[in-house]
Amino acid sequence: MTDFNRVLIMGTGPASVQLAVLFKKQRESYIGIAGRQSVRSDDFFASLKQNDQHIRVSVQNEKHRNVEGQCTVDRVFTAYSQIEGEWDTLILSVTTDAYIEVLSQIDPVVLKKVRCMVLVSPTFGSNRLVHHFVSELGCGAEVISFSTYCGDTRWMDGHPSNHVVTTGVKKKLYIGSTQNPSERINGLCKMIEQLGMELEVMDSPFEAETRNISLYVHPPLFMNDFSLNAIFGGSDIQTYVYKIYPEGPVTQYLIRDMLRGWKEIMGIIDRLNIRPLNLLQFMTDDNYPVRLQSLSRHDIEEFIYLQDIHQEYLLYIRYTSLLIDPFSKPDEQGKYFDFSAVPFRKMFVNREGQLEIPRMPKEDYYRIKIIQGIARHLGVSCPTIDKFIAAYENKLVQVAQEQRDLPLSGAFRVQTFAEDLNMICEGLEINHQEDML
Repeated sequence: MTDFNRVLIMGTGPASVQLAVLFKKQRESYIGIAGRQSVRSDDFFASLKQNDQHIRVSVQNEKHRNVEGQCTVDRVFTAYSQIEGEWDTLILSVTTDAYIEVLSQIDPVVLKKVRCMVLVSPTFGSNRLVHHFVSELGCGAEVISFSTYCGDTRWMDGHPSNHVVTTGVKKKLYIGSTQNPSERINGLCKMIEQLGMELEVMDSPFEAETRNISLYVHPPLFMNDFSLNAIFGGSDIQTYVYKIYPEGPVTQYLIRDMLRGWKEIMGIIDRLNIRPLNLLQFMTDDNYPVRLQSLSRHDIEEFIYLQDIHQEYLLYIRYTSLLIDPFSKPDEQGKYFDFSAVPFRKMFVNREGQLEIPRMPKEDYYRIKIIQGIARHLGVSCPTIDKFIAAYENKLVQVAQEQRDLPLSGAFRVQTFAEDLNMICEGLEINHQEDML
């Protein structure tokens, strides 16, 4: 019995629509979607109602046709507190910092009947957090972590509706569970394989959660003076996330910090007996490849054994090699696709009328604060991670002071996330004790 008969998806973003179609299409699941009340979700719920709860997924690339489709959602809950009925599986398709906020709004009677919870795009420690929270409620559900969401899905017309488009699909995902072996993992593996993706089962959820490239590249790319000024400053000159200075933030110093940040995270996972990750190989084999004329297989595979300066050199080559898409077709002028031209999004006024911070780096702040807290709990030094956080928090304080006459979202608050860290680290203590036996 692999469950997925009655699947309730938490969240009202584009990914939730894609996941609903996949489970309906491949598992013939009875599908529910639940969300919280907000201006954005109100538009989504209104579109669902107008279209008789019918949803649709289109694709940008024909080779991704396996993920397109349409279906009717069986149940819709416009508030988490309204959820009722029996659901064997909960899919958490919300931001990582909202997991406990969402679960705490659900009737404990409903939660206790859930047999499986799937974290679509968790961060390092999310599985421990959720498992601890539901266990305290008397829920014995298996908690499964993916390394990241399976693709790139957006609203078809740029605003919330019943129609989304998936513009990209990951080559490979990682997955881990609180139960081993797991029949539900086997069921998810079959689903992912039918989509043409590779899925590797890891020894633990923690290990799966380390296989998210955002953990290693987003803090150095976004939490530096150049990028923070681009996001929070008033300049009209457009700059780009992945470009070389002065068009973007990538310098030898940023690359040095990226390398050091990766090594600090490797120090954390070493204390947790998790297999290390070869950063350059992960970047090229699991994310965006470059031509062998730019980076040899030997350098990629031996990366972790090289001296720091050699590693920095190779990481810099990697980013310069992807200024253009090296596998795109050049136009008549010999121009390749401008792969690195991903513009920084600036702070903006959200639909609630508050000054808001873009998803990147807002979500990355939670991720890196959790990593910092775990490091401190384990006694692992992380000066580079501390540097990223200090730069970001100093900018939050500065901008909040400068914009004090405007309504600000909660993202402008300096936070500790202490409650989440306490739950995660209590689990780590249990693991440590088990390892010592």
